[in-house]
Order: sequence, then structure tokens, then C-alpha cells
Amino acid sequence: MADGCPGIIYQHADNGTFYQQEKQLPELFLFGQTTRYAEISLLGTFNTVGVYFQPNALQCVFNENAEELTDSCLDINLLSNKHGFNLSNQLAEAASPGRKVDILAAYLSTQLNSNRKENLAMEYALNQIIQTKGNIDLGQLQSYLQLSERSFLRNFKQYTGIAPKLFSRICRFQSSLKQLRKTDYNKLSDIAYEQDYADQSHFIRSFREFAGLSPNQYQKQTNEVVENFSEVLK
Repeated sequence: MADGCPGIIYQHADNGTFYQQEKQLPELFLFGQTTRYAEISLLGTFNTVGVYFQPNALQCVFNENAEELTDSCLDINLLSNKHGFNLSNQLAEAASPGRKVDILAAYLSTQLNSNRKENLAMEYALNQIIQTKGNIDLGQLQSYLQLSERSFLRNFKQYTGIAPKLFSRICRFQSSLKQLRKTDYNKLSDIAYEQDYADQSHFIRSFREFAGLSPNQYQKQTNEVVENFSEVLK
């Protein structure tokens, strides 16, 4: 589901293979922002290690234009091979999940030290949107940063992968999802009101767009393995 965060997934091919829309995914892949619900299936045994990043990691850690990986993924060995080693091979040889985590952490530390690239204006904009849970006047934010609408849009897309308006909507959805998980409400209209949706129908429509289910269906039909990684119960 849309969560505002890119990440890495590793699944040893000997254990099983991930597919999305009948397309086989790489053994080790870097994925960008997800803007809509998508299903990933697995043939084989689930034996996976992954990392969720901050929204700006693709540019700050990997020096990649984040927009190019939105709703897509990249075989990370195409990046690691530039430095003379194959990350998948190292992970395949690791004796335990903890060792795999150590290998990924060391790789990411090297990437961060080599490529760290920040845009302070976009970092400020990103933090403001997150802190307000998406309920912020983007026009005022743009004016504060003294950027034209076009420059703000272009820079934010390169930094996070998506437009500021869409990122704000995803932040609002994630905030409503968190409230739904905690059952911190009496009725759905309470969530819609507290998360600043126009009304309950707008909330349900937005939730379905990003989660693939209505809020009621989500509560009844899903079993979360970890946060933002759910199994739909048939």
C-alpha cells in the first residue's frame, strides 16, 4: 500500500520468487514510492529481509532521481556492481537473518558516506508535510521557501519521487490508517473528521485508492505481518 517510503527487499531465489502482475521481480530490488495499491505474490517459502527508508532516501543515499523509481523497482546489483561486488551473493552466503541485516547495514552506510546529497529546502518541506500529517497549505509552504510553483514541484519530485500534493494525501491516509489500527474512534466519520477529510465518503474513497480495500474490509480481511505488509485473508 502507499506509505510514502521507498525500500529494499531481498528474497533468496532458492527459497521463492516474488512476482508483481505476473512479472518476476529481482532477487534483491530497490523500490520507489508507491502511489496506489498493488499486489505482490510469492511462489515458494517466505524468507525475506527488507528495509524501509525515509521518503528522501533514493536521492540522499543512492544519488538517484527518486521520480524515476516511482511505482517501479531496480535490481540493486546494478548499483552494487559498480563498486566491484555483488550484494546478492553476499546476502545468499549469510548464515542467518541477523548476518543479512549486518551486510545490508554496512552497504547502506557506505552508500550514505559516498553519496549523501541533501536539499535543505526540500528537507524542510518534507518534514513540514509529515509533521502536519499532510494537512498543510502547500501554497504557503511554497511561498515560505521562495520557490515558484514549477520549481517546488520539480525539486520535490526529484527528492521524494512524487508531487507534494500526492505525498500530503498519502501522509493523511497513513495517519488515518494508524488511527484505524488502534481502533481509536467510535465510527468512521470520526476518523474522517479528525484527519480533515471533507466527509466520510472522501475518506473511504481515498483509503480504497491507497490500501486496495475499504476501511471496514481492511479490518475484517487483513492480517498484518508487519506494519504496511499485510496478507489479505481469503
